[in-house]
Amino acid sequence: MAATHAHDVSGSFVSPDEVRTRFSRAMSDMYRDEVPQYGTLLDLVGEVNAQVLQAQPAVQQDMERTGELARLNLERHGAIRLGTAQELGTMRRLFAVMGMHAVGYYDLSVAGVPVHATAFRPVTDEALHKNPFRVFTSLLRLELIADEALRAKAADIVAQRQIFTPKALALIEQCEAAGGLTHAQADAFVQEALETFRWHSDATVDFSTYESLQQSHRLVADVVCFKGPHINHLTPRTLDIDAIQAAMPARGINAKDVVEGPPRRQCPILLRQTSFKALEETVRFTDHTGSHTARFGEIEQRGVALTPKGRALYDQLLAQVRSMENAGSAAPDYVQRLARTFEQFPDDHTAMREQGLAYYRYALTAAGQAQAAEALALLQAPEPALNVLVARGWVQAHPITYEDFLPVSAAGIFQSNLGGQEQRQYQANAARQVFERDLGGTTLDELALYAQAQERSVDAVLQALMALVVAPAH
Repeated sequence: MAATHAHDVSGSFVSPDEVRTRFSRAMSDMYRDEVPQYGTLLDLVGEVNAQVLQAQPAVQQDMERTGELARLNLERHGAIRLGTAQELGTMRRLFAVMGMHAVGYYDLSVAGVPVHATAFRPVTDEALHKNPFRVFTSLLRLELIADEALRAKAADIVAQRQIFTPKALALIEQCEAAGGLTHAQADAFVQEALETFRWHSDATVDFSTYESLQQSHRLVADVVCFKGPHINHLTPRTLDIDAIQAAMPARGINAKDVVEGPPRRQCPILLRQTSFKALEETVRFTDHTGSHTARFGEIEQRGVALTPKGRALYDQLLAQVRSMENAGSAAPDYVQRLARTFEQFPDDHTAMREQGLAYYRYALTAAGQAQAAEALALLQAPEPALNVLVARGWVQAHPITYEDFLPVSAAGIFQSNLGGQEQRQYQANAARQVFERDLGGTTLDELALYAQAQERSVDAVLQALMALVVAPAH
């Protein structure tokens, strides 16, 4: 099949990256129609990003040099909540059509949310530059519902639904069999796949069933009571989340109280997120009309990915803040406590790099090319002197963007949009093996992906230097 397509340009396969871009744009358009405040949010994010780039030319130059600028306004992450192992397994196959893979395992039960999750996203440097679309995908853990009868009823309800259209399933099979989709098939796939993520204002249950599930946990009701899982937020990326947080009320957007994640820094790390409160939406139950809150808007600011050593320090500092008396993120002085505690985390790329706290991509400079022999000797020394090369300006170090999520932050966003104070503590009961069985594959280790990206860049510098030394310019 594939060979015949190669000669027919109109019938040639669309790259997974292109399918992903078409889908993320279509999803954004659909969500803007469904949730008008999302459009307001996109406008605000666009304005703030433009202001930051204008005020900080160095930031703009760095982002242009590393390819980050081209992806900035395209970038989105979404979130979806699934009810069965079968739904998760099919979702893995659906995202594979778009070149998205399951990265990371997140146990949100420790924060009182009865789900575990992964993030489907592109993983190669090239694919991330083209479109870093990612979808945080949670699977309901029915075993965490204490009431046995209610658990059985919820399982029965979700077992009876089919969240994918017959045509979407057929196109996934077509892609798997043929190795890709033609342009026409890709467009059809995008339209069919969108149906899974669309909002349905008709519930599949009566109001008393909804209420009993809601009392168990609001998220359980959200997952179980509808025809499909509906995308519950889409998230643009900003360069200044504090400016967004401050500006939201003036746009009529009801923001959550604090930004989740690390404090404001000169050199951002990991991920900071805020959101507007979930909308109350009219829902037709099988016996009468009521309302449901599920969908909200979220904004994120991404920083440098941290190494295991950096993550350990981050987790330790966050635990310090959260273990203080009256230390929840709703505490009036939470932001100040967070900033004070995180003074122990270096806020300087040189220090983070030299202390092995964060991941960087390395690139040879013109000055390094001019000193190729000495640079090569330093890089090949028993203790490679990469930091010396950077200090001399022979090699540049660019922060590797963190592409993933933070369990505590995700739980904080979930909680603030599920009616607030549901800090039920489920037993710390990560079930990664069960999740991967349901997924039908393993989840990739995000830290290994960052380490490999850094290693590839160092290897590219080494190869460039060797080529210059072995074959010097005439």
